Amino acid sequence: MPPHPNRRRQVVGHFKRSTKRLFILLLSLPLVILAGALLYMSGMSYLEHSPRDFWTSLEWAAETLTTTGYGSDSHWTHPAMILFVIFFELVGMSFYVLVFPVFFLPYFEERFEVRLPARLPAMAGRVLIHRYDPAVDSLVEELRRVGTAFVILEQDERQARRLRDRGYDVVFGTLDEQPGILAGVEAAQALITNADDHADATFIMMARERGYRGPILALAENPLHRQPMEKIGATAVFTPSHVLGAALASRASSRISPKVEGLQLLGERVGIADFRVQSSSPLAGKRLGDLRLRARYGATVIGQWIGGRFAPAEGPETSIEPGAILVVAGAHANLARVERLATPLRRHGPIVVAGHGIVGRKVVEMLRDAGETAIVIDIRPDAAVDVVGNVLEHATLDDAQVRKASAVVLALSNDSAGVFATAVVRDYAPEVPLIARVNLAPNVARLYQAGADFALSVGQVAGQILAHH
Repeated sequence: MPPHPNRRRQVVGHFKRSTKRLFILLLSLPLVILAGALLYMSGMSYLEHSPRDFWTSLEWAAETLTTTGYGSDSHWTHPAMILFVIFFELVGMSFYVLVFPVFFLPYFEERFEVRLPARLPAMAGRVLIHRYDPAVDSLVEELRRVGTAFVILEQDERQARRLRDRGYDVVFGTLDEQPGILAGVEAAQALITNADDHADATFIMMARERGYRGPILALAENPLHRQPMEKIGATAVFTPSHVLGAALASRASSRISPKVEGLQLLGERVGIADFRVQSSSPLAGKRLGDLRLRARYGATVIGQWIGGRFAPAEGPETSIEPGAILVVAGAHANLARVERLATPLRRHGPIVVAGHGIVGRKVVEMLRDAGETAIVIDIRPDAAVDVVGNVLEHATLDDAQVRKASAVVLALSNDSAGVFATAVVRDYAPEVPLIARVNLAPNVARLYQAGADFALSVGQVAGQILAHH
């Protein structure tokens, strides 16, 4: 059987990296020894007046580089000769410092590291995920939680190794160069493709060509590509970034959807919601036993986020902390009633949107379609940007009238920047509702700790969409 294309590419890559470096080392080492021997011969003849033949000089150079000693030939009197010997000793030590970490270790690591699988395993009962990023992170965790086996097809080698180290089943390869990589896909339980739109289309067509008849779910970047993808074989196509933008806009404006903040569906009628308890709320500082939320509103308090840590409700003596994020379960209408008690959001003034990327543009589009006044902040000048500046600077927040806003939406693409911007805006405008997006679901808790009233990740959105299909 001819070698697999992926394996051939790995071998070529190894030669271009570690083998080339090792070849340079093996070539340079004898040249350095030879140069040292010739210089030593000249120095001993003209400076020490004690000539050495070539072989003795060559032996000296080799002993210096290998630090094995000089034997009887270790007495020099001329300063220049002594400096040369010291210099060459340092050259020898530098070879030791460089040779092992730079040349030998990478060479042996690449030769003996575990090869990534280049073919799909038996796919019966498994879900195949094409390309991994934060958009499918929540889905992967949900699949692990319910015990559904899955395989990730990844074309980035570093990402593939990271996923393998996390214990995931990974196949490394590309569709363009390895058309046979999807052999056996027809037995899979479901397929999810999360690459760029062109690669998604290729994956869908190749899977259908191999006889796969099950569901194929695609996460697209451009909503205009939904219909074409469905025509070539996708069962359903979603745009998580746009759904995330719509969710953030609906939290900022009652005109779009005066829904419960942070709602997660458990069924058609029941859900879990999380919202911040303002200091002015009648819930703040009260005990659950005194509030009787279940009897009065049909809602059950599960717990609260305090300072970034979740504290489960332990009984009627549990007090609701001002500023905490309350987690409540119940019917959707009942949750809305509790939310009005917990977070009496202002419903007047402009809505400030910081960040004008894919998500930010969707937020602004929905807000303006609903008749809201949206003020856009972005660090890059653009015709659609109202205030050009850094959201971390008070001057920018002043120009955007953040203190007069009915809500602030942080649609920044970087999680670290989003968390810090949340803290800055919360300190600048403590009473303004603050809504933030994030890429990685684990950072949602950090946003709450920094002061966000509502936080949502693209992974949560994509995970909930895919889990319901």
